[in-house]
Amino acid sequence: MSEYIEHDKSGVSVGIVEKKFYKFAYPPKEMMLESGLKFGPITIAYETYGKLNANKDNAILVLHALSGDSHAAGYYSETDLKPGWWDIMIGPGKGIDTEKYFVICSNILGSCMGSSGPSSINPETEKPYGLNFPLVTIGDIVKSQKILLDYLGIEKLLSVVGGSVGGMQVLEWTLAYPDMVLSAIPLATTTRHSALAIAFNEVARQSIMVDPAWNKGDYYFTSKPALGLAVARMIGHITYLSDAAMRSKFGRRLQDKDDFSFNFDIDFQVESYLHYQGKKFVDRFDANSFLYITKAADYFDLEKQHGDGSIVQAFSKSKAKFLIVSFTSDWLYPTYQSKSIVQALKKNGLDVSFCEIEAECGHDAFLLPIERLSSLIKGFLERVYDELVK
Repeated sequence: MSEYIEHDKSGVSVGIVEKKFYKFAYPPKEMMLESGLKFGPITIAYETYGKLNANKDNAILVLHALSGDSHAAGYYSETDLKPGWWDIMIGPGKGIDTEKYFVICSNILGSCMGSSGPSSINPETEKPYGLNFPLVTIGDIVKSQKILLDYLGIEKLLSVVGGSVGGMQVLEWTLAYPDMVLSAIPLATTTRHSALAIAFNEVARQSIMVDPAWNKGDYYFTSKPALGLAVARMIGHITYLSDAAMRSKFGRRLQDKDDFSFNFDIDFQVESYLHYQGKKFVDRFDANSFLYITKAADYFDLEKQHGDGSIVQAFSKSKAKFLIVSFTSDWLYPTYQSKSIVQALKKNGLDVSFCEIEAECGHDAFLLPIERLSSLIKGFLERVYDELVK
């Protein structure tokens, strides 16, 4: 088999990859959480692509969004038909070029894709943690990633890159470990959730918690709250799209029929699509992890946690070069939120580039093949590498 796998129109892939695991924070040396609790042991799932150079100065940390995982690029086997979630961006010659950079992507703390979360086994009870898993914050998630990078022997990051909740982690990295981060690329993100974003998350959480099968988080040996989680995903998925995208994709077209059913069956294509997305999500994600990660996102408040209420003061800790990207149709994290980040960075005299990309596909645009985004990221990383490393 060749070193790289050709796939679709995206060029070459990084090829066959392996999910790895790092376990740490064994008692009595548990990790201190922002809540004041100590927790451990902790497992972090991660993958790497490309090679770390001799000077260890070409490392890039890629950070995933709410329901993502460590599988950002490549394939797990020769028969694997689906590549990692950002394979369009990570690989030889792509926006994040693995022939030049060493890329790390880890599954976040609290998730269900290999890292410790509420579905993990509690060593004290030998049963899933459920709601006994502690609430974690974006700061806790980043702290666990820092411990992973210490294990990998990486002292400097050429860049941290991520969108949405991953973008929150990017911002946290630049403030929690400013001497370690040379550059940052937060995409479609915010320094803190608006009331609208919190409201959508709370409705989604409630849809899970009112499902009788949720059983206060203790459902792992019974029926899982499939209906509640499916509805939560349907709610969330609407916020990831846009009016233009839904109008273009679905309009008011009917699903497999010529007229209304005059009952409560699925009539419209958009209804069928949301039901499909909900069911698919139930098959791959844990309901409790959805609760924990959305709560962590709602708690994130960079101004409060790092700047005593001032976004300008918060970013005074940062030393990184920034590329900030927003999308015109993103109504979950609108462009004005990215512009407030840009203004605060400039007031601190930091090197910042900003681009609002015209895109009709909504918040999820950063996950889709947009040539301008890929070229922006590629050019920015090359500039940072040439200026700060070469």
